[in-house]
Amino acid sequence: MPLYKTITVSPTTKVYIWKVTEPEGELSKDVELTEHCQSRMDGMKSMAHRRAFLSIRHLMADAGYVDHDLYYDDFGKPHLKDGKFISITHSHNFTGIIISETDEVGIDIEMQRDKILKIAHKFTPIQEYKTLANSEALIRKLTIVWGAKESLYKIYAQQGLSFLRHINVIDFSFEDTRTVAEILYNGKRTHYEIEFLEFEGFTCVYALKMMGG
Repeated sequence: MPLYKTITVSPTTKVYIWKVTEPEGELSKDVELTEHCQSRMDGMKSMAHRRAFLSIRHLMADAGYVDHDLYYDDFGKPHLKDGKFISITHSHNFTGIIISETDEVGIDIEMQRDKILKIAHKFTPIQEYKTLANSEALIRKLTIVWGAKESLYKIYAQQGLSFLRHINVIDFSFEDTRTVAEILYNGKRTHYEIEFLEFEGFTCVYALKMMGG
């Protein structure tokens, strides 16, 4: 079972990352899906998507949950029936979840690709990063910023929230492995902690809503 990494963020918050290497048949063993999730999986034409979907159920099992403990709201945001907070992500052959007893959380895994240079202006003021030494560093940084904004969007879960206009990620160095961010939307300001890590050409970013923020 390739549980790739677990990160204890705090005594109440944990990240679980899976590297998907097994065939679908092996992943489907011991996994019982709800009717809703079974129909979602049945609709997936891509075997890679189905394997990712099943691997997330194994991550949940590592955290002590089964698929029946999970439900989705009208926005498509996942929730746990016991009231703890959960967020889910997958990218190619990596999947991840973050679970917290105390904080609203979001997680995103992205493959580092130069394609991000073309779309950067749509989600961040690109001129802020012109001091970076080379395009590889720029791709890494933009991927972290994108992942942070994806994570925050998953927490906030409101239609109309703009990555460019409403979400601000404070600049950071790679060595910090963390930063802070704020969302200013509909006159309301909220604050978040951001942490990130890189592995095998991928970037994982997770966000926690700050107390009182």
